[in-house]
Amino acid sequence: MKKYLLSITLIFLLSLEINAHVDHYSKYNYLEYELYRNNKLIGYHKYNFIRNGENLIIDNEVNFKITKLGIDLYKYYAKGTEKYKGGVFTGFNSETNQNKKEKYVKISVDPVDKDLIIDGSSYKGKADKDMIIGTWWNHEIVQKKAQISAVSGRIIEQKVEFIGKEEIRINDKVYKTLRFNFSSSDPSLTKDKKLNTDIWYEEDTFLWVKAAFDKTGYWEYRLKKAK
Repeated sequence: MKKYLLSITLIFLLSLEINAHVDHYSKYNYLEYELYRNNKLIGYHKYNFIRNGENLIIDNEVNFKITKLGIDLYKYYAKGTEKYKGGVFTGFNSETNQNKKEKYVKISVDPVDKDLIIDGSSYKGKADKDMIIGTWWNHEIVQKKAQISAVSGRIIEQKVEFIGKEEIRINDKVYKTLRFNFSSSDPSLTKDKKLNTDIWYEEDTFLWVKAAFDKTGYWEYRLKKAK
């Protein structure tokens, strides 16, 4: 019975209008998340929302490093730009330095069939227009059968499971949230390529407030600021 109710709730959530997902963030100009590994603060992820009429540009920046005994073991820095017009996706690009390894992705929209054209360090080619960039802030991602890596352009086929409603505390604030699990639908992937991430969205606003996953440690994104 519980699984049945969760399925009904998920169907309701997925029936929302696509453009509304971007519009839900119309009151936000800036989002900032703290990134923790094994409960230790190691970096940040920031989003700036820039609006001009129907045009929306979202600049994002990720920066973190893992240190031990004062020595940097791993460093990561990425910058990306996501573009929409009238609530519809029009393009994306990013550059990433992953521990001195350079990665990139550029995505445009085919003017004829509206499919996505990907030029990335891991994938080059076309992708279905129904796919989405895996940047998590846009909760439209819960509807999708696949997401595109914002780092390399790799296509990640996914299963999305609605776990349930949860109250979570971040710093001194309690959020009423909807919790989802995202996992890879391709069982042949190696462990380091498999997706297995929990995402929490605020129930009333659909604001992304938290993410968590295990990969050589326990990682969490926690909302620090939304304005």
